[in-house]
Amino acid sequence: MNTKKIGVLGSGIVGQVLASGFLKHGYEVMIGTSNASKLKDWETKNNFRAKVATFEEVAKASDIIVLAVKGHAAEEVLKLAGINNLNGKTIIDATNPIDEKNPPVNGVLHFYTNLNSSLMEHLQLLAPKANFVKSFSCVGNAFMVNPDFSGVEPTMFICGNNEEAKKQVTHILDQFGWETEDMGKVEAARAIEPLCMLWCIPGMLRNQWSHAFKLLKK
Repeated sequence: MNTKKIGVLGSGIVGQVLASGFLKHGYEVMIGTSNASKLKDWETKNNFRAKVATFEEVAKASDIIVLAVKGHAAEEVLKLAGINNLNGKTIIDATNPIDEKNPPVNGVLHFYTNLNSSLMEHLQLLAPKANFVKSFSCVGNAFMVNPDFSGVEPTMFICGNNEEAKKQVTHILDQFGWETEDMGKVEAARAIEPLCMLWCIPGMLRNQWSHAFKLLKK
């Protein structure tokens, strides 16, 4: 039985999928939201096994926090959670800096960051005592939890400054059916976040969304 208390910040589809995954694997789960009505169907589907609360309540009560909101809302959600409530905690950062004001060009999303910065770096500066780990940002929500690729484990690329936090996330990814590839410190998010663009191109161009990345080594 898992003893870690997981707090998911975000009530959209990514937050719901990941929260369900943690429930499946025996974690105690809370979901933070600014609109509890969005989770009524989800609560019913999951037999009310997770508590729905404010962002601040979730941040205070959780051992590990999942940030599962749209990129442009990430900083505000962390502020609502309370920066001091994040101190020393592992923050699984599933966000991407997608610029929703500009449509994709030939299937390529717009980002509001550049190749010399990343959203996670901005979030780490905002909450310097939290331990951010990039994860779940380079695959669609349908494949985040125990994906079936005919027995082949896809690769999840992670990064972050704290080694213990990355070990915690790697354990979760093991449970969720992923091979983990640690790409180093927070700056590696500059390379990981754009994988979202690459992942989305087949879907945008050909409506193909059933894929994930695999790093081959010899």
